[in-house]
This record gives sequence, structure tokens and C-alpha cells, in this order.
Amino acid sequence: MAEETIFSKIIRREIPADILFQDELVTAFRDISAQAPTHILIIPNHLIPTINDIKASDEKALGRMMSVAAKLAREEGIAEDGYRLILNCNEHAGQEVFHIHMHLVGGHSLGPMLSKKR
Repeated sequence: MAEETIFSKIIRREIPADILFQDELVTAFRDISAQAPTHILIIPNHLIPTINDIKASDEKALGRMMSVAAKLAREEGIAEDGYRLILNCNEHAGQEVFHIHMHLVGGHSLGPMLSKKR
């Protein structure tokens, strides 16, 4: 069984966060270590540790994550110029909190998606 994460406490509002959206399926809040002018995390309200752990029953929450990302991008004024959605899976991808989360990042040019390794 997956363990509770800091995100579980944010969902329950046990620790402070700048929550921008919450419904029965997902919660969205500003990243405290923002990497761009707009950096929002969108998470399912139930714990799914990694993308590898997704089940068919999770599809509604995952779809809601996408529609909430588009809604927040419009509200943040970054939809027209563009933004990036990022999901990391496991250590090599840089996943630090094992509760899947989508990063909505924008507000300036983000450059290439990956840097070339030499």
C-alpha cells in the first residue's frame, strides 16, 4: 500500500497551500519552488504513487487534471502564448513526491524540452 504524502495533507487542507482549484477529483495549487512565473501542481485527490500505478478507474481524475490545466492556463493568461504540462515517473525522471502530479508551467519562453547530454 502506498504511503501518505505531503500532497495528501494539502488536499485535506491540513497544511497551507495556495489552492487555486479543488473538487471531488483533483486539487491544484501553486508550487512553492516555482520554476517559471506560473508553476502550478495539479494532483488527483486519491493517492496514485506513479504513472505506472494508474488503473482504468483513475481515468476520470486524470481527464479532470487535463481540463483543469487548460482552465487554469486561461485564468493565468498563459494559454495563448503557450505552456508546458509535465508528468515525471520515478527517480530517473526526477519524481520527488510519489503521488502523481502534473506541473503546469508557463509565463515566459520555456526553451527546449530536454537538454542534450554530451
